[in-house]
Amino acid sequence: MTLNEKIMAKPYYDASDLRNFGKITEWSEDLGNKFFDYYGKVFEEGALTAREKSLIALAVSHTEQCPYCIDAYTKDGLQRGITKEEMMEAIHVGAAIKSGATLVHGVQMMNKVNKLEM
Repeated sequence: MTLNEKIMAKPYYDASDLRNFGKITEWSEDLGNKFFDYYGKVFEEGALTAREKSLIALAVSHTEQCPYCIDAYTKDGLQRGITKEEMMEAIHVGAAIKSGATLVHGVQMMNKVNKLEM
């Protein structure tokens, strides 16, 4: 097997990297710790339940296309009793918003074309 074949055989995203997420503080301790403090605070129970926040995080994970987040919030959601149907519906909500946000920018393009055609 050539070096290129070896490189291509290994996936770019390695699920085991998620376990090392906490190490981001090693090269910037102050900022890393502030991020994790914020992150932890965001996911505390508040106006939204931890279950609702997990479902939102799962949908956003898909729109952001973060495989690490998808893995983490799929597992978290199952542990919180979120059903497969709820997960898929949340992903569809995220997809609808993402596609709508893409399409609404078509108005900007239309406005630009109209100005340039004047």
